[in-house]
Amino acid sequence: MSTRLWLVVPAAGQGRRMGAGHPKQYLPLVGRPVLACTLARLHQAFPSARLCLCLDPDDDHFDPAWVPFADWRRSAGGAERVDSVVNALDAIAPEAAEDDLVLVHDVARPCVTVDDLTRLLAAIADDPVGGLLAAPVADTMKRDDGDGRVRTTESREGLWHAFTPQGFRLGLLRRALNDALARGVAVTDEASAVEAAGYSPRLISGRRDNLKITHPEDLALAALILSAQQQVL
Repeated sequence: MSTRLWLVVPAAGQGRRMGAGHPKQYLPLVGRPVLACTLARLHQAFPSARLCLCLDPDDDHFDPAWVPFADWRRSAGGAERVDSVVNALDAIAPEAAEDDLVLVHDVARPCVTVDDLTRLLAAIADDPVGGLLAAPVADTMKRDDGDGRVRTTESREGLWHAFTPQGFRLGLLRRALNDALARGVAVTDEASAVEAAGYSPRLISGRRDNLKITHPEDLALAALILSAQQQVL
């Protein structure tokens, strides 16, 4: 089984929920853009990996100086995140093997720890399917009635919050994503496409501070998390 590692980082989103006027991956976080922080953290864990960065073709914010990887390329972002990932897999396919391992990581998750990254890779290196970082749900879960009121309380038993990275072999992931799109299956993450293809990805327990920056208050929280992590290190 191939030990070559690829990183795919979708970074073509517009971040409209942030209300910042430009994409969230370029907002400042501890002195540099979110994108630069995320790539630096990935490089700490996997300095020899090959990177494919998915960017909007009309992106005029990106600076190649933010990429610490020696071996990297960019691919065109799509209308949705899944389209960006498919474009990236198509871009690397001519130079990759079917059983090369691909880790897909959200650009808006700069707080993932090196320890979680290396544990994920170790856990799925020989797994026949692949897997993802995740954390068991700790909060009480409510389902609404569509009108802003609680309809019922859902059992949290067996529920997990899905994080990234999510890692699968190139051939399996590419087929699963293309098949899901062809069948109109909602693809909310890579694992959902692999599940729709009949597989059961492995859950690797990760830290809960693997925050995804989505709303304005998340940026300040991410800064606090990074500061706390640095103090521990």
